[in-house]
Amino acid sequence: MDSTREQLEKRILRISFVMSCVLSLAELVAAFILRSHTVLMDALFDSAELIMMGPFLVLVPLLYRPVSERHPYGYAQVESLFLIIKYMALLTLTIVMMVENVRVILSGGHKVSSGAIAVFELCIAAASIIMYFFLLHMSRKYESPTIHAEIYMWKTDIIGSCGVAAAFLAQFFLGDTILRPLTPYIDSGVALIMSLFLIGEPVKELIRGFRQMMLFSPPEEVMDKVHRVVNDALEGFPYEASFTDVIQTGRKTWIEVYLKGTEDTRMIDIGHLKELRSRVTAGGQKTPG
Repeated sequence: MDSTREQLEKRILRISFVMSCVLSLAELVAAFILRSHTVLMDALFDSAELIMMGPFLVLVPLLYRPVSERHPYGYAQVESLFLIIKYMALLTLTIVMMVENVRVILSGGHKVSSGAIAVFELCIAAASIIMYFFLLHMSRKYESPTIHAEIYMWKTDIIGSCGVAAAFLAQFFLGDTILRPLTPYIDSGVALIMSLFLIGEPVKELIRGFRQMMLFSPPEEVMDKVHRVVNDALEGFPYEASFTDVIQTGRKTWIEVYLKGTEDTRMIDIGHLKELRSRVTAGGQKTPG
């Protein structure tokens, strides 16, 4: 079962990687020809994603290795570490591009071919929509934090490309209107707005990744779900949970429940423990979220 899931994940990531390579190359060429900071922002963002994705394809098999005494949590934290590095790189790149575009705006901006950029971005948006729905369909069969990150990247590509196309189409129709003096600032202005929208996700994922690396407890909604499942499983048994330890590392959640007997019992039946484990596992699979 694990080997099948591993192969499926690698296949999904490989398809996303190849498609990203094609679009990133097209964006780099277009940014050079059209001299657009907005297209360059897209190209650099996607290229950084590709640089991180390549090594991860090699690391995927580690995530399916079983736990051992030497690695009590397996290699789940490898994924958390990888995502921290990935989103740190994306955050740094976004900040650098924001600073550069502010500099261009303050220096008077620059003019670009608005019609050509709009057409190019609409083509990129169409390709991104195809990949987004493909990954969304495949994630229903198997979902992981890495595939979720890929879906997010394609979603931002769609939003970004459509937004850029709309902005440059608007510039194209400005013509000789009173707003014409704004045209030199539209390219860098759109790139700056894109940066502001994109910066939130890396910050959120970095906080989440550091919490997992430090083995902090997961969000409150996850803890509430665990407590609910554990309490339901204990119903009918002469025990109560004195302490619940929950750790999330990458795509795995580790749960330790410390039991104590009620007034009706002073001993814990080993057979009961097997039944309780089965109940908690089944309850976790049935509970949404």
